[in-house]
Amino acid sequence: MKKIILLLFILALAACAPQAEQPTTLTVMTHDSFAISEEVVVAFEEAQGVKVVFLASGDAGSALNKAVLTKDAPLADLLFGVDNTFLSRALEAEIFEPYDAPALAEIPAEFKLDASNNALPVDFGDVCINYDKSYFAEKGLAVPANFEDLLAPEYNGLLVVENPATSSPGLAFLMATIAHFGEDGYLSYWLGLRDNGVVVADGWETAYYTNFSASSGRGPQPMVVSYGSSPAAEVIFAETALDDAPTASILGPETCFRQIEFVGILTGTENRALAEAFIDFMLSTEFQEDLPMQMFVYPALPSAQLPDEFVAYAEQPENPASLDPALIAEKREQWISDWTKTVLK
Repeated sequence: MKKIILLLFILALAACAPQAEQPTTLTVMTHDSFAISEEVVVAFEEAQGVKVVFLASGDAGSALNKAVLTKDAPLADLLFGVDNTFLSRALEAEIFEPYDAPALAEIPAEFKLDASNNALPVDFGDVCINYDKSYFAEKGLAVPANFEDLLAPEYNGLLVVENPATSSPGLAFLMATIAHFGEDGYLSYWLGLRDNGVVVADGWETAYYTNFSASSGRGPQPMVVSYGSSPAAEVIFAETALDDAPTASILGPETCFRQIEFVGILTGTENRALAEAFIDFMLSTEFQEDLPMQMFVYPALPSAQLPDEFVAYAEQPENPASLDPALIAEKREQWISDWTKTVLK
């Protein structure tokens, strides 16, 4: 009996003893392509005494849909990955709380598309047509310099693109053609591409790794819609060391579409101060310099240093295409519908 009483006394003392506090959890909703080095995240966690959880939620459009549908009971404290093709929708849905981050003073004006600072720019990249250098060299075929060249008969069946209804780079490429040819001319251009044997894949992985001739699949198309940073990725991830990138990008005026990715504090967060701190962290040199090797995008912070591989092999257009985010929000679904009827039916 005495042993039982002693045991109960010990348990009571343990219950009264101060318990180690569990760190606050900060949840960041992202698209599935988000990546950052573990040690970079750990540095933030240790500095703030917080545990960061990344909630992968599909592609950029799917993540935004989830954030909008759960606006009244948010699943996260922040949303990262809304790009300029979806920005206006996010702002109209009022899912973000504004934050005038100090680092915004260093970010170029061309990336700050939301004057209210509900959505803050983090990185950017260019969707371009990549081509297989060896194919064109072996065939003695000139590389197309612009969109118009792609309609020439010698390029029949040589281009694979992604469906804009199911693919982010596919949508960006569609936007580039609209920016270049205008709303009155882009469908005629796509009719020309269709007649010249353009191949449409559902997503980037299929287009790049199955159809593209420079990929491991050695597919039939020597041109693919991908990214200006893809040549650098080819070098970095090559199984054997390469002296040069096997691919390059077509960089003619308005042939690439510039994507800008944003982060915002979700309305109703109970961790507002920590959410602000995480945005400050995302715009810090440490985070920004980690981005290129993780997601193959460029940092929005101009002072961030690029890895040597990016400097050597990634390509940036001098005159990328762009469209007003408000126009995109108004016309995006109609553009996709019209494209589908024109190209796939």
